[in-house]
Amino acid sequence: MNYQALLAGGTPVTAGLIGVGEFGLTLLAQSRRIDGLALPVLCDREPDRVRTAALALGWHDDQVSFAGDRAAALGALERGDLVLTDDWSLVTELPLDVVVEATGDAETGARSASSAIANGQHVVLVTKETDAVIGPLLSDRARSAGRVLSQVDGDQPSLTMGLASWARALGLEVVCAGKASEYDFVVDPAAGTVTAAGISVEIDDVAALWDGPPADVAARVAARAAACRDLPQRTTPDYCEMCLVANATGLKPDTAEMHAAIARTVELPDLFRPAAAGGVLGGAGRLDVFNCFRRPDEISFAGGVFVVAGLPDRKTGALFAEKGIPVSADRDYALLYNPTHLLGAEAPMSILSAARLGRSTGSDDVRPVCDVVGQATRDLKAGTPLTEGHRHRIDGIEARLVDYAPTGPGRPVPLFMVAGRILTRDVAAGELLSFDAFEAPADSTLWQLRAEQDGGPTR
Repeated sequence: MNYQALLAGGTPVTAGLIGVGEFGLTLLAQSRRIDGLALPVLCDREPDRVRTAALALGWHDDQVSFAGDRAAALGALERGDLVLTDDWSLVTELPLDVVVEATGDAETGARSASSAIANGQHVVLVTKETDAVIGPLLSDRARSAGRVLSQVDGDQPSLTMGLASWARALGLEVVCAGKASEYDFVVDPAAGTVTAAGISVEIDDVAALWDGPPADVAARVAARAAACRDLPQRTTPDYCEMCLVANATGLKPDTAEMHAAIARTVELPDLFRPAAAGGVLGGAGRLDVFNCFRRPDEISFAGGVFVVAGLPDRKTGALFAEKGIPVSADRDYALLYNPTHLLGAEAPMSILSAARLGRSTGSDDVRPVCDVVGQATRDLKAGTPLTEGHRHRIDGIEARLVDYAPTGPGRPVPLFMVAGRILTRDVAAGELLSFDAFEAPADSTLWQLRAEQDGGPTR
């Protein structure tokens, strides 16, 4: 595919960025190198920090202007300045082709994305927390307005969708699709340790966990999970990202917890296939995540994406094996993978595709298939605040990926709708958080749009 020819055009595409964190800063840096793309408007709660970053990237101080209202922003754009603001609503009011929503906050994402669509702008939705709750509604709204709501290349959901779509276009059966966790499990045979997310644990016999017959891979993975029980094997963002993939592709998790296997890359074709064929899955067409088990001298897979594909015949599998492609021992399944994601450096692909082609780099047809919900790991009392910590961690709550359920009493409530809110009743250990355990906030756009998506009241 010749992407330069596909995305070539005349007038430069103009985009505004809401939320200038790590992702946004890499997009800002990369945008300066791309003909046909301008990123003249940046919104963040800390505009002085963004100004400092812009100066470090080569802008001069007199080329960067702060704007508190539309008139000031338009004047700065007319002068060719880089416009900074701390008001997201201003970005959606400006003559921009695309708004990139990257705040990472579900409520802000709901407000800014819906406003941008209403004002005739395409939206590249980096904030997956919003997408996981109301992505189908926003996608429908954009389509009705002749605009595009796109997931973003550079993040795993869009890249997984793209890899699965490519495999399906080739007539390959997508048996399992998913991603690696953000942290590899790195084995040090000499020290007898495994390290992940900055935490190391000692393992009595690392060599016994490393390799063995393909037929024993499920047992080997279970042994690794037990040996590494003190290392974080599941994170909420993984569930959120796979929710987006489910809603875009129709693929679903094998279990609400997902297997989250600690596995070597070469083991995936034997592991992520149906149990009847020797794997761990209940059938084909599944989503999952894994923790890459590797030596220090092996390439990282952290945050990469994969598809385990069913092959048309074993001769094809044998040929792939000769070419160094990971295949199952019986040559029935192959691993297709992209072990890297480049954050905002890849985001221009989604911006240009939306504006030039009128297409999402993720999915043009997002439908409610799954929800990310929370399950109590201990008894929680009424009045307990659900305080959100690092990587969306809430004490006493673990994420689960379940079948989509419309808003209603007794039904599971999406996790990103309740982060920071207070329980109104007791919740028992093992119980899924439900709508009737919370007071619906009257001022929440996220809650209102979810109710609209489900065609009912907020409770």
